[in-house]
Amino acid sequence: MKAVITTISRRDVLCSAGAAAVFFTSLARMPAAAGEQRGRSPAFELAYRRLLGESEPLADGSVTLELPDIPENGNTVPFRIEVANPMTFDAPEASIKTVYLLSSGNPQPMVGAFHFTKHSGRASVAGRMRLARSQDVLALAQRGDGKFLVAVRQVEVTIGGCGN
Repeated sequence: MKAVITTISRRDVLCSAGAAAVFFTSLARMPAAAGEQRGRSPAFELAYRRLLGESEPLADGSVTLELPDIPENGNTVPFRIEVANPMTFDAPEASIKTVYLLSSGNPQPMVGAFHFTKHSGRASVAGRMRLARSQDVLALAQRGDGKFLVAVRQVEVTIGGCGN
């Protein structure tokens, strides 16, 4: 039996190395769990379902969530939430009881829960939060009758203002 020696050109080696690099880079970018395909962590999905159960929130435009699209620093992202529902004694079922602020990509998805009464005058809150990476931020307003209203904003967190 005679051994066959095949020579491999430098071009073949470089093409193979490039293909391997692309393959392993794509593997590293694949989501670790099915819930992360949409950019939502399993912890977020759990917290979201604990709040809402099987119901879905209504996005009727009455909840305003203001965030910068691309904040300068993910450690201090300013936010403002305002709900246009009346806070009256006449319609307690329509008044806002609680506003929840959730982040879909943070290790701890519940950023805050803000409680209101009819004496609050209006359901409005402002502050700063920390975002670990680019993700969706949700404001869920719970009415007195238990129904939820929602506003969602996508925030692109950058490192030093230069991209992810």
